[in-house]
Amino acid sequence: MKIERRIVGTAQVCEPQDALVDDGAGEFAAVLRECVNGHNPRVVVAMESVPYMDSTALETLVQVSNEMVARSQQLKLAGVTPTCREIMELTGLSGRFQFFEDVDAAVRSFL
Repeated sequence: MKIERRIVGTAQVCEPQDALVDDGAGEFAAVLRECVNGHNPRVVVAMESVPYMDSTALETLVQVSNEMVARSQQLKLAGVTPTCREIMELTGLSGRFQFFEDVDAAVRSFL
């Protein structure tokens, strides 16, 4: 699975390029943890290219979000597709995240 990482303004952006399922969800978990445990605590997950995610990917997002909250930080999600947003809402987990229309809006929220 291709997962792009880049710096936008003052934030790290982690951008998976396909559905977060099976091995791809595991790879996503590893890359996201690298971002979160790096020197820059501002992390945005850009999800415009994620049509679907499985329970492993959702669990990763929840765990990483909880870890960040414990450090007075917050994981921000940008461009979440309708299907992924619905998965989060149906599982009752959408309240754990901040959602933004795009990466730029999420990055601006850190200011």
